[in-house]
Amino acid sequence: MVIYEKYCSSFDEFSSYEDFKKNFKMYPTEDFNFAYDCMDVLAQEKPDKVAMRWTNVAGDKRDFTFADLKYYSDKTANFLASVGIKKGDAVMLILKRHYEYWWTILALHKLGAIVIPASNLLTPKDIVYRCDQASVKAIVCTADGDISKRVDQAAPKCKTLSIKITTNTADKEGWIDFHSGVEAASAEFKRVETKASDIMLIYFTSGTTGMPKMVAHDYLYAMSHIVTAAYWHKVDPDGIHLTVSDTGWGKAAWGKLYGQWMAETCIMVYDFDKFIPCDLLQIMQDYHITTFCAPPTIYRFLVKEDMEKYDLSSLKQCTNAGEALNPEIMDQFRKVTGITLREGYGQTETTLTLATYPWMQVCPGSMGRPSPGYDILLLDENDQPIEKGQVGEICIRADRNNKPIGMFLGYYRDEELTKSAWHDGYYHTGDTAWQDEHGYFWFVGRTDDVIKSSGYRIGPFEVESALLEHPAVLECAITGVPDPVRGQVVKATVILTKGYEPSEELKKELQEHVKRTTAPYKYPRIVEFVSELPKTISGKIRRVEIRENDK
Repeated sequence: MVIYEKYCSSFDEFSSYEDFKKNFKMYPTEDFNFAYDCMDVLAQEKPDKVAMRWTNVAGDKRDFTFADLKYYSDKTANFLASVGIKKGDAVMLILKRHYEYWWTILALHKLGAIVIPASNLLTPKDIVYRCDQASVKAIVCTADGDISKRVDQAAPKCKTLSIKITTNTADKEGWIDFHSGVEAASAEFKRVETKASDIMLIYFTSGTTGMPKMVAHDYLYAMSHIVTAAYWHKVDPDGIHLTVSDTGWGKAAWGKLYGQWMAETCIMVYDFDKFIPCDLLQIMQDYHITTFCAPPTIYRFLVKEDMEKYDLSSLKQCTNAGEALNPEIMDQFRKVTGITLREGYGQTETTLTLATYPWMQVCPGSMGRPSPGYDILLLDENDQPIEKGQVGEICIRADRNNKPIGMFLGYYRDEELTKSAWHDGYYHTGDTAWQDEHGYFWFVGRTDDVIKSSGYRIGPFEVESALLEHPAVLECAITGVPDPVRGQVVKATVILTKGYEPSEELKKELQEHVKRTTAPYKYPRIVEFVSELPKTISGKIRRVEIRENDK
């Protein structure tokens, strides 16, 4: 392993989770830069190895070797430099799942520019907010859909935005054409010196509880994802890994970029707009996917399909992240594939902090145990450790001046917000969980999502898990509704599976089902049937919006 063994402990070095947690090490250098020190080295050492396979819904296909990625990222870097992008400039990428994203992010790392991945679902208001908050100088944008029109609507209000680049300039006045620029650029690129402590990228958080925050990461963030790929995804250097994520979100960095290429596996990119479960299953079959990672929503829809129609025998390891996955879905997936899903937990602010690693017994519904480098505790409202079995906030013991590799630098340009979350030697995640006697962590919910009813503390996840075991429930969200007697009562907002219709009888059936499945006091006294749930543009349920509408 050309790259991995240079920067990390050996793959085969560990005999147990305890051994891994205690002895896994990373060996960063002061000038570490993933694009130079990993990708360019692989281009030299393994030029003909396929690094990425790309296809889209139209059936177009492209394969890229490590040598190809060096060639195109060098040309892209020279092109971007020629239009005025330099070290320290903030550049927003809205490139969906196009292969140009990988050329461009590697190029920007080489230039020392700050990358801001973004979704093509942003509104003009969203774009103005991000541009102003981060002083965005340039936007590199897909020509698909109308996102470029929304950028144009926003541009006059964006004080720092001066460069607009798109993948096709037809009928787009004021835009620079990406492909003609790259084609004309030289393939000889001179290294720009960067430091491992420099800001490499900024992610805007999902905004489930308020306005999106700017999470700044340094160049070592890329290195830390080797744990994600090698030990959690357990990628095969001779296999092909598929993570389902748009490039606008942090999950793309987790699953289709840094760690996977450090582990020298091939990544699969399926470029689509609308998620169609049977199409994804076909891709998994046709490309012989060996390792797979997706958020819970994807698995919920996959198990509703006739999965046995597809040859998924190449699959060896499957993982889940983004939100906690209900055990019922895990059981259904295992019955078809024979694979037990292994969960993981982290935030935009971190890398993989908790996970079920290959040495560990899988406890369905558990997030697993702490990753190497992370000292995780559950604290009460007074920042005091709690006993096992009690619910507390997930906190990371960390000093900002000596932080774990992979943790964020802070909230960009907001020291007050950073200090509110990271103080007195702890970073507060805002998520709650409990820990069992074996050291496994079990997700409860966001601190704002916990329901306090008649003296009980009720986490939404357990009630949602119970509801999702009922065949009538496709998706649901559990929230608290103010009540003069109980303080709050549990409310279920439910999307029904095809074939079921809302009725008072079905409400009572769901309530009784929850009573039988979990503690009776947790059952939803209010059940509302809806056609859709409020979500962020990253697909996470906005329980805060449901609560606000119920006031």
